[in-house]
Amino acid sequence: MQSLLSRLKSEVRRRFRNAPGCHDWDHTARVLRNARVIARGESANNVIQMAVVEAAAVLHDVARPEELCSEGKKCHAELGAGMSLEILSSCGCGDPEFAARVSECVRRHRFRGKQAKPETIEQKIVYDADKLDQLGAVGVGRAIHFSGRIGSVLHNSQKAAMASIAYSKGDSAYREYLVKLRHVPGKMLTPTGRRLAAGRAEYMHNFFSRLDAEYQGRL
Repeated sequence: MQSLLSRLKSEVRRRFRNAPGCHDWDHTARVLRNARVIARGESANNVIQMAVVEAAAVLHDVARPEELCSEGKKCHAELGAGMSLEILSSCGCGDPEFAARVSECVRRHRFRGKQAKPETIEQKIVYDADKLDQLGAVGVGRAIHFSGRIGSVLHNSQKAAMASIAYSKGDSAYREYLVKLRHVPGKMLTPTGRRLAAGRAEYMHNFFSRLDAEYQGRL
């Protein structure tokens, strides 16, 4: 199975060769590391199929380039679930049940709204591992990188940020925090994920509070 994981890594790295920094191979590698940490924390109370977790972590964003090109109109989780089956097959996976479990982790890792919620421990670990990378210092860096890439303002007021739409000039890192990132800790699905998210969330809150205070001239 380790050889399969190595082939999956090589294939995903190849596909991400020209991907932007907020959703590139480095992000995938961090999610894989996060997943391993969370799995260790959850292993005392759960039987975890680590091969499924690791393969799904590597493949979870495989369709992200297509979503970015569509400016969010395509769902990379839904698209990636099908692509994962094709990639697993091309990399030598001959176990349909294993491939289906990995694909379902990919499909459910973006759970929001009416999308399918992670149910198995493997699905929850991959979901939490991805969400964890949106928080803390790394999360701040990713949010600023994305806003810069789409040409948004450095910062705007809370009122202006909340009145803006995605991929617009007002889609600042602060808007990303207000609209999405500050709510992430409450959406974690495993005890280990919630514990890790709490510390990162505190740092992110303090950073954006400071940024807003400096920008508004209060400091």
